[in-house]
Amino acid sequence: MDNYIVSARKYRPDNFESVVGQDSITKTLKNSIKTNQLAQAYLFCGPRGVGKTTCARIFAKTINCSNVTADFEACNECESCVAFNKLRSLNIHELDAASNNSVDDIRNLIDQVRIPPQLGSYSVYIIDEVHMLSSAAFNAFLKTLEEPPKHVVFILATTEKHKIIPTILSRCQIFDFNRIGVEVIRERLEFVAEKENISAEHDALQIIAQKADGAMRDALSIFDQIVSFSGKDITYQSTIKNLNVLDYEIYFNITNAFLSGDYSSALLIFDDVIKKGFEPSYFITGLASHFRDLLICKDPGTIDLLEVGKKIKEKYLEHAQLCSVAFLFKSIEIANKADLNYKTSQNKRLLIELALLSICNIDSKALSENSTASPQAQQAKPSTTVEQTKTAVDQETASEKPETIINATQQPEKAAEVKETPKEEETKEPNKNETTSTNLIVETPKQESSKEVSDKKATYTGISIKNLSESNNTKVEIDSSGEPKISYSHIGTDGFDDAKLKYVWEKYAESKRENPRLYSFLLAHLPEKNNENQYVIVVESNLIKEKLDAELNETLKFLKTELNNRDFELSYIIGETKQEKTFKSDQEKLEDMIKENPEVKKLRDQLNLDFE
Repeated sequence: MDNYIVSARKYRPDNFESVVGQDSITKTLKNSIKTNQLAQAYLFCGPRGVGKTTCARIFAKTINCSNVTADFEACNECESCVAFNKLRSLNIHELDAASNNSVDDIRNLIDQVRIPPQLGSYSVYIIDEVHMLSSAAFNAFLKTLEEPPKHVVFILATTEKHKIIPTILSRCQIFDFNRIGVEVIRERLEFVAEKENISAEHDALQIIAQKADGAMRDALSIFDQIVSFSGKDITYQSTIKNLNVLDYEIYFNITNAFLSGDYSSALLIFDDVIKKGFEPSYFITGLASHFRDLLICKDPGTIDLLEVGKKIKEKYLEHAQLCSVAFLFKSIEIANKADLNYKTSQNKRLLIELALLSICNIDSKALSENSTASPQAQQAKPSTTVEQTKTAVDQETASEKPETIINATQQPEKAAEVKETPKEEETKEPNKNETTSTNLIVETPKQESSKEVSDKKATYTGISIKNLSESNNTKVEIDSSGEPKISYSHIGTDGFDDAKLKYVWEKYAESKRENPRLYSFLLAHLPEKNNENQYVIVVESNLIKEKLDAELNETLKFLKTELNNRDFELSYIIGETKQEKTFKSDQEKLEDMIKENPEVKKLRDQLNLDFE
């Protein structure tokens, strides 16, 4: 039986040209050879399996080559290159710092450095995993590293640059190796498969490249593992089965269940994943990545970020058209939240199942948002009925501000609650001079604060309510502040006591919690009764009064609605507040003590005590 050599060693690069994914570094090293500007020490740092030690060996071989080629590669024919290729070169020394990390090991290295090379121009010392050296060993190495003999070149390699002391870093030229891209790894695997006469599907090699996480050595090791499992024919199914990777088809199927609101199918798919031995956390992180991939397929500019095979990429593009952006954003948020809470959850499976149910529930809502927001959807229904337009105009006269009017295309959960008036009112013959309309009662939704409601600018298919009223010659009464006059005819005249008023006032204060100063002020100042249904609040300055007056309409609407009393009135007046005095002078404190204990006064008089 022939000696088997793993692909990571068999196809290890032997010149700069065959190094993949590190073009800038190999170009810099070749230029330094070209200009004969070699540093005394180099530091190669980066993730595992990206070519640090390989580049160090190629560099060491090339600077000792006596017949460097025109593109500054080693010739592989001279005596030095042949000795290196047969692993018997005396000019290149490799030291594993993980097992030789003491001061004595470094001292032995320093003694070796004094010996000049017997063949070639340089003695190259490659120290791998240099971050494993002890602090004392680093300090012993400093002087030699800074001023080595002219024939010596040090190449240090590490995966953890942050563990190397700054005095070592300052003496080296530092090269940061990057993770190798998925496409670059896949192309290299295709080259290896072709050399080994192995038939491999494009998507199978793509999965191996993704699994390698940027490390070429890991990719070749996984490739050998798949070859041992599948033989000379590597398929996508055999690859995901051997690597225990979830099939993309599972995520596409569960996405279809989400889009159709079929929560039972979604739960069954998740149960099947669990039965196959996958961790729920692995599934939910993969689902979040799946939604991310669908999202980047929505924009042609970001499609290049999708690192999947050709067939799967086509499927992603197809499915992306079925999902709205709002749905994908919300789905990613839910999946990511479930992933964050996974470690602390007592019932991990239930946590993931609740996340899946939440995603099923947001689908119809997200699609309705998308259709409302898109211009194409509005063009499909360009003229919503005339009655709806007139209804919007009528609501302007029956609300405080145009912002509170219900948009005909607004979502149910965001719109104000609408109640139709009794049919008796609808049957009344309208005045000829007035515009026929349906009277609506608009109630402020409890889940939104009054400020949020007032911030919403209601428009009807891009036309403001004000313009609609002008075009229909509808007269809208305007109060002194320039706002539409509010009609509270739909509100009753229920009675209330001080306790109920206090409760409603504190509820209104809670709606202003996002403004801490206003929230504190409202809690500290309760309305005081002046006359029947007439209440006032005493404020300290005209500036505070002006700010409160600006929101008076909003305040009144909230209070009248909650109290169900349209006659309730509130105003702010400037005056002194009836707040208790917090601080007392020494004389006042003494008088309080005398009131509590008259003997204090006798003691003061006997000793003739007084304040200066």
